[in-house]
Amino acid sequence: MNRKQFRRRTGIYPETFAEMEAVLNECEGRKKKSGRPAALSVAEQLLTLEFWREYRTFAHLGDDWGVHETTVHPPVERVEAALISSAQFQMPKKRVFQEAQLVYSIVAVDASEVPCERPKKSNAAGTAARKSGIP
Repeated sequence: MNRKQFRRRTGIYPETFAEMEAVLNECEGRKKKSGRPAALSVAEQLLTLEFWREYRTFAHLGDDWGVHETTVHPPVERVEAALISSAQFQMPKKRVFQEAQLVYSIVAVDASEVPCERPKKSNAAGTAARKSGIP
């Protein structure tokens, strides 16, 4: 798999993967070797980070690697803890937004309802007709 394909598949470049693998190998070397050996190699354990990249379930990862989903969960936690404790690999920090340079002003407008002022009807003919008694 070439560099671009590797990056597309895993989310990291092969060089970064090699650095992460070295950190994990160092952590494995410091660990007391007792009990059953790991079902997944260090490189395979590192690839379980697909869990975070693709939001896949442990069941899907287990199916891909040929192990049970409960076998996938501990390596994911171990890999995360090892990479975080090494301080070489960190996620980008939250960005602090600059304070707005624009100053907003608020203008209050009174929009209450006021009856329309209309001129009175001045129908001279209607007034004259009422006075004369014509309906």
